[in-house]
Amino acid sequence: MLELYQFELSQYSEKVRLILDYKGLEYKKIEVTPGIGQLELFRLSGQRQVPVLKDGETFVADSTEIAFYLDRKYPEKPIIPTEPLLRGQCLLIEEWADESIGLKGRKAFIGALNQNQNFRISILPKNVPDFFKSLVGAVPSEFLGLLGTGVGFGPDAIKEARRGLEQDLEALTLILQNRPYLVGDEPTLADLAVAGLSMILKFPAGNYLNVPEQLKGKGIPGLADRSAYEPFFSWRDRLYAQYRKPLTGSGETDSSPTSIEID
Repeated sequence: MLELYQFELSQYSEKVRLILDYKGLEYKKIEVTPGIGQLELFRLSGQRQVPVLKDGETFVADSTEIAFYLDRKYPEKPIIPTEPLLRGQCLLIEEWADESIGLKGRKAFIGALNQNQNFRISILPKNVPDFFKSLVGAVPSEFLGLLGTGVGFGPDAIKEARRGLEQDLEALTLILQNRPYLVGDEPTLADLAVAGLSMILKFPAGNYLNVPEQLKGKGIPGLADRSAYEPFFSWRDRLYAQYRKPLTGSGETDSSPTSIEID
């Protein structure tokens, strides 16, 4: 069985999960513990970053490389067009989504946690004591913003990321106004990349991810709840309803992630 080394809240891992589900491939999720788990992953595969796909003795890193590998090895339900114009458009959008929605989305998500007390608390599991939730919520936004400045997540960087995402979401909404998919008449890597990477902008409402129940259908305030972008998120959610396998708690494919074992 295919094994996906991942972080559950990684948009790039979600991009691969969506591709695997679209192709109908069975796989086991292995949650990599940040830090020590990444060292073990490096020992196994030569890579510290997730996602990494294991297929037999073969390890493939990077979500784009995994997509190309899966389309070569498992050609049923292809996701990369062969017609030159459609192929070019698909690859262009996929690369843009990785660099724009993926990276800016991460910054905007961190910014929302820093600036919005209620959103910060909402990502905590339900079994976290109220006292600890109060402590997390009480951390001043200014302090969190100051901490983020040194690692590229300061207020200016977050503001710029949000502006970029607003333009991205407007563009996607306009492109999808009168067409079912971003490229051609069938889902492609472009659609699956954009849909998966938009996960942390607004979490899908269905039971697809191991996230707190209160987060499902919610996302970054000012983006996830803006009516102008509702057509895009409705399109994304229809794609999920058609192709993403919901969690059932039975079987390895859609069970809770198994943590990587450390020797």
